[in-house]
Amino acid sequence: MGEYARAGGLRTYYEVQGAGDPVVLLHGGGVGAESWACQTPALAERYRVYVPERRGHGHTPDVEGAFTTEAMAGDTIAFLESLHIGPARLVGWSDGALVGVRVALRRPDLVRKLVLIGQYLTRDGATAAAKAFIETPAVSLAEIFGPSYALTSPDGPDHLPVFLDKLSAMWRGEPDIELAALGDLAMPVLVLQGDDDAVRIEHSLAVARALPDAQLAVVPCASHALPVERPALLNQILMDFLADEQPAKFMPLGALADG
Repeated sequence: MGEYARAGGLRTYYEVQGAGDPVVLLHGGGVGAESWACQTPALAERYRVYVPERRGHGHTPDVEGAFTTEAMAGDTIAFLESLHIGPARLVGWSDGALVGVRVALRRPDLVRKLVLIGQYLTRDGATAAAKAFIETPAVSLAEIFGPSYALTSPDGPDHLPVFLDKLSAMWRGEPDIELAALGDLAMPVLVLQGDDDAVRIEHSLAVARALPDAQLAVVPCASHALPVERPALLNQILMDFLADEQPAKFMPLGALADG
């Protein structure tokens, strides 16, 4: 069960568990808070975990206009401010990672640490399979997202085609974040993906190298669905990174610095 916050004119649904410093989980496109079911309880053992649902997703109603991650970042900033959350640890998966980056670029004062899971920041960072899925998906998006949408959306099942059209248009038009802009992000950032994800590994490496304070992880035997495929391993990685104290390095030899 969740609750609603009036944030920047948007009636934003969110769920919250635990106590302690705030962690905000930002879901991917087409899904909602339920997608973090394997992470929320584990993180809530140490943190107060907020899981907001973005415009048109889950229980949050759609609004006029196109979907863009820039607009969704504005909604997220309004959500953080409305609940007086921040600086928070932001964890974004897929589209949520884009939202997280844009929040950090616009309002670094609200972001203590940032995790980017399975998301390229420029179009050339996508794998060939990811590009093909966006342009001509082998399975219709209605089959993938329709059942959960019908259960949760306050806009009703008849709004599903509008939602999918807006989502598809956003995926075809984004992302376009210049890696040079990442040099302005002073907070620690974890760049994370599966070894069979939607992101070219070379791109994740370039993203990590563009950041002033970055860690990089490629999880074996994992796809774009990493948080549900390898939850125990991912949760441990997240808990280690989100902690104030980081594990000691005994032989740092510059893998990220080279190149």
